[in-house]
Amino acid sequence: MSTINEVLYLEPGLAGTPMTVEEFDAVTECDELYVYQLINGVLVVNPPPSIGERGPNDLLGYLLRAYGEQHSQGKALTYTAPEQTLRTVNRRRADRAIWAGFDHVPDIDSTPPTITIEFVSESLRDRRRDYEVKRDEYLEVGIAKYWVIDRFQRKMTVFRHGDKGYAQVIVQEEETYQTPLLPGFELPLARILAEADLVEGADCYFVST
Repeated sequence: MSTINEVLYLEPGLAGTPMTVEEFDAVTECDELYVYQLINGVLVVNPPPSIGERGPNDLLGYLLRAYGEQHSQGKALTYTAPEQTLRTVNRRRADRAIWAGFDHVPDIDSTPPTITIEFVSESLRDRRRDYEVKRDEYLEVGIAKYWVIDRFQRKMTVFRHGDKGYAQVIVQEEETYQTPLLPGFELPLARILAEADLVEGADCYFVST
């Protein structure tokens, strides 16, 4: 049971507070400098994604938008959004969500996306979460595919439902990924990884005045 009756404003000082999903979903205001998730009934507060995640995520969003607007089959892309909170048994923040094949834009807060994308974090604990825990939660709620883009191991893993719970395909750095969920869309993995390299390298330099 939650130890609070009502939370109107989320901020870092509330990290570790027990909450119900109903309480979390009812929140309308927060300190937007942080990311909030509800994991196993506890509020988790994280800093925003690093530039090594945001940069390639922005590029992926651009490629998806270009496909949707310019490709003859681009109408397959219904909508895409970065930093989307997903309603699984928990409330997790996905780096990017894609809704595909709808005839109209659904309620994105309550409709599971067709595809979710994660840009892997570096620590061992975070990697296990990204590769295993999120995979299981996302597939359980009916998400068709889960792309895990790993700039550290220079690959992308695509998870989907399979006979043994899930199946996976490994996309190597030099390969271009395609999916029937977005016919005609091509994702050159090397370009995404190069964007991460570019912005992470730039973050190491400063201008002296």
